[in-house]
Amino acid sequence: MNNFLIPANTKRSMLIFGIFRKIDLIIFVIGVVLTFILIWLIPPNNLVDIGVDVLPLVVSAIMVMPIPNQMNIWAFTVNIYSFLVHQRNYRWRGWCMIDGKQKDK
Repeated sequence: MNNFLIPANTKRSMLIFGIFRKIDLIIFVIGVVLTFILIWLIPPNNLVDIGVDVLPLVVSAIMVMPIPNQMNIWAFTVNIYSFLVHQRNYRWRGWCMIDGKQKDK
């Protein structure tokens, strides 16, 4: 009998720090760089400017935050974006339609 036990943490060894993928760190670094560029271009004078300057860092940190079922949430977000951006033409083919034409009785 060849019954092999696969440890629960086999995928963690392929991740950076056991948590992040390469794309996660790239997204976070882009957020940090954009934040520094915005701080340099728009010096924060009031609370709104601080919010605008820090927004890329906050969004990128939320995107890469290690939460349970993160890949499921990421795939769900990508599916929603794809659904909203790409136009589709759905044709109704129910029991009363044949090849897009209504059935005559």
